[in-house]
Amino acid sequence: MTDKKRRVGVYPGTFDPVTKGHLDIIRRGRGLFDELIVGVAESTSKTTLFSVKERLAMMRAELKGVKGVRVESFDTLLVDYVKSVGATTVLRGLRVISDFEYEFQMALTNRRIEPSVETVFMMTQDNYAPISSRFIKEIARFGGDISHFVTPKVVLRLKSRYSKTGSGKE
Repeated sequence: MTDKKRRVGVYPGTFDPVTKGHLDIIRRGRGLFDELIVGVAESTSKTTLFSVKERLAMMRAELKGVKGVRVESFDTLLVDYVKSVGATTVLRGLRVISDFEYEFQMALTNRRIEPSVETVFMMTQDNYAPISSRFIKEIARFGGDISHFVTPKVVLRLKSRYSKTGSGKE
């Protein structure tokens, strides 16, 4: 009997907020691994609308009942986090060609830091290609319809956040 090594992958991001495109990558990417860990980045160069605690709660609510997927936060270099959870692969979603240039540079940098960590790119479904969290927040801030881009739970969270002051800032 051969001892098969578990395939563990990490899908990292800020997920501010989680979109249907993110969920698409998670559900399809799950099939590549025995376990897929969704790593919600705590510290980032991006200014987030939602706290890490809120982003974790949103992601966990969206993935409730999805087997083989775990959601947790991290606040380290990605490759250090990947190694700490016993993973060997980073899963990254690509929407448009400009995503590839950035992701390719990040993958090469990560490989330089930690050669044992591989990066796998997955193209999003074409109907999710125009979706970005930044655009969704902008549309929601001005009261536009975001229901094509995010789930009803996320729509409610965004409406609640923007209704407090109208600007999304607390």
